[in-house]
Amino acid sequence: MTTQTPTAIPDVQNSADSRQLAINKVGIKSIRHPIKVMDKNGGVQHTIAMFNMYVGLPHNFKGTHMSRFVEILNSHEREISVESFEPMLREMVHKLEAETGHVEMTFPYFINKAAPVSGVQSLMDYEVTFIGEIREGGVYEFTMKIVVPVTSLCPCSKKISEYGAHNQRSHVTVTTTTNDHLWIEELVQLVEGQASCELYGLLKRPDEKYVTERAYDNPKFVEDMVRDVAGCLNREPRIDAYVVESENFESIHNHSAYALIEHDKRAQ
Repeated sequence: MTTQTPTAIPDVQNSADSRQLAINKVGIKSIRHPIKVMDKNGGVQHTIAMFNMYVGLPHNFKGTHMSRFVEILNSHEREISVESFEPMLREMVHKLEAETGHVEMTFPYFINKAAPVSGVQSLMDYEVTFIGEIREGGVYEFTMKIVVPVTSLCPCSKKISEYGAHNQRSHVTVTTTTNDHLWIEELVQLVEGQASCELYGLLKRPDEKYVTERAYDNPKFVEDMVRDVAGCLNREPRIDAYVVESENFESIHNHSAYALIEHDKRAQ
């Protein structure tokens, strides 16, 4: 019997491309993987994150190795920690022989909150995204994005009505580029402090009375919301740049009200 020499499997991705067009981002989107996140009180939350992972592809390569992205996720055993976020990104750039890389990790984060009067405790969930980017020269930049649901009460409705005012739930989205560690809880509290009233997972009747009256005494337009949050972000030295957005899901209209402020302190 003759032994056949195995035929080499061609590596198509590494073949040359003649179109002379580099690709800014190429990779995989919407892959779920377990992660663990330390909270401000010293505990650890185990949750599931949705990952988007990309690298820059030079003009002379036909494609990237998609399987390596998944291999990198799974090489961190069952869970990826926040502490391993930057090392994982650098490993991705190295293994895919790229100059630049980008990873987004979106996950639900839970904060235990006590109701304002009864003190009954319940969990509130917030959508958090960690974004890591390695630019040319190996410079690493970290961005944190949080969606904070709050209550807003319309100042105009309160002013023109003989009794009552319309209010709605609003989503305030804050995206921050930081130069030092900033707890998720700190950013959430900063935003909630500027709303007409914050939200709670569970309220008893005395609590419901409190939050209703609190919102009535503290009306905010969507413009007020972004300006007040931006003012707090301007005073926080750990934040280099930010985008703050507010979307009010109007209770008397079939559309939302929206406002955005973007500022980079480093450009001053």
